[in-house]
Amino acid sequence: MEKNIAVLPGDGIGGEVTAEAVKVLDAVADRWGHAFAYQYALVGWAAIDNTGSALPEETVETCKAADAIFFGAVGDPKRDPTLPPAERPEPVALLTLRKGLYANLRPAVIEPDLADLSALRPEAVSSGVDLLIVRELTGGLYYGRPKERRGDAAVDTMAYSVEEVDRIARVGFEAARKRRKKLTSVDKANILACSQLWREVVVEVSKEYPDVELDHMYVDNCAMQLVRNPGQFDTIVTENTFGDILSDEASMLVGSLGMLPSASIGDGSQPAFYEPIHGSAPDIAGLGIANPIAAIRSAAMLLRYSFGLNEEADAVDNAVSSVLREGLRTADIMQSGKRRVSTSEMGDAVVEKIRKG
Repeated sequence: MEKNIAVLPGDGIGGEVTAEAVKVLDAVADRWGHAFAYQYALVGWAAIDNTGSALPEETVETCKAADAIFFGAVGDPKRDPTLPPAERPEPVALLTLRKGLYANLRPAVIEPDLADLSALRPEAVSSGVDLLIVRELTGGLYYGRPKERRGDAAVDTMAYSVEEVDRIARVGFEAARKRRKKLTSVDKANILACSQLWREVVVEVSKEYPDVELDHMYVDNCAMQLVRNPGQFDTIVTENTFGDILSDEASMLVGSLGMLPSASIGDGSQPAFYEPIHGSAPDIAGLGIANPIAAIRSAAMLLRYSFGLNEEADAVDNAVSSVLREGLRTADIMQSGKRRVSTSEMGDAVVEKIRKG
């Protein structure tokens, strides 16, 4: 297989963790005989300093020509306030590159050896946690119109069409079908008209997936259940705002933002977008202590969802689990009696596992 990957390291630790993900992709290519070509492009403050724009047209064109987009991180809390909100790296880069990619996939898996790092009590995660949140990414409050200030008031509009709900529901059902065949649809149908439409459409789509168990949960209850008994969930599908909040809540189940990957996908007409969910963390940039696992697992998602290389993706995920079982830890997940390693050492250890099979 020959594929082109647009690589946008961005700011802060983005370059460091992206370098480890690329090393892992190279190891996969060598072992299975693929050819991955990387086209590097500027984004974020790195782009502003060189071109005056957080997302130069050259970067946009590079992404359009790619088979997938791999993204590091953008932003700098000290520099961001010097720009108007609409010109800052995160809204300019992320919202533009994700446009048309309507499904955000956010897995949260607790590695058995890291269970004591979870924000929850040990008994809440003792049965294991392996869930996937499917978040609708291009509708709802974030994109609805009107959206404006009106003197001493303001308005945001939540809007969804049958088509928008139908397509994200199908992503949820397809994902659940490949996992443990249970889908929880999260809404606020007791209050919101959008949620009433959401539930009606999800129920209709469910008729095409009789092998997937469907249940419904109000978002406030779901937020509570995620910290009460997260092991009950397999796949969750929900709208944009709810998904934003719930996926960040779920990230705390695993003990570190440095462990969590994500994918933003669409109908295949444009390249999907992969990124670790952590930010640019400029305070630790250049110190060699950032955790590259979220980026490495984002690369595994790229292999799985954009290239259909499930065996290779499984090998990456298994390699990560293996090095963690052997006691290797970056600073954010360090535990007593384990061996602390640098960003590059963690990447090298995963590469070694992949090469050895």
